[in-house]
Amino acid sequence: MAVKIYGIKNCDTMAKARRWLEARGVEAVFHDYKALGIEALVLKGWADRIGWQKLINTSGQTFRKLPDEDRADLDEAKALRLMQAQPSMIRRPILDTGDQLIAGFKPDIYENVFK
Repeated sequence: MAVKIYGIKNCDTMAKARRWLEARGVEAVFHDYKALGIEALVLKGWADRIGWQKLINTSGQTFRKLPDEDRADLDEAKALRLMQAQPSMIRRPILDTGDQLIAGFKPDIYENVFK
């Protein structure tokens, strides 16, 4: 399976992650989930692999601008619905190597994955 990187085109963190991968010769297929959306089954699969809490970006503006009732009593089902409706709430990037799923960009974690 080819490495896939999911995120938003105009995101500084995405740009850093893509540059890091490119500099090390790691080819990655990019999926812009803001432009292309993200399937509910893909989100559920990610949540099953790493937990929904690692997927949702609760510190981002999109989440903070939600009405209080949407942010209250957050559980997996509600979080997945919110992320599907507004993909900007998904942490960036999501890197899928086939064996591992990594939410967010931390160079030291990427180094360990691509030794």
